[in-house]
Amino acid sequence: MIDPQIPADIARLGFEDALKELEEIVRALEQGKGKLEDAIRSYERGAALKAHCERKLAEAEARIEKIALGADGVPRAEPAKLG
Repeated sequence: MIDPQIPADIARLGFEDALKELEEIVRALEQGKGKLEDAIRSYERGAALKAHCERKLAEAEARIEKIALGADGVPRAEPAKLG
């Protein structure tokens, strides 16, 4: 499912690439260099990247839960908890 709040270029990113970009944004914002408008744009992009990463993690958790169930729907093991 595509979230209309998340820009298409972010929606195409895998978890690892999105997380890497988010980390780069956080580092840049922590340094406090640059113009205010650039920082605001970076913060907005970072918020979208964070939402995207959270969605990817939720999808992974759902997949793991599904794998943890046998074909008969009976749990084979304790469901994994990622969060």
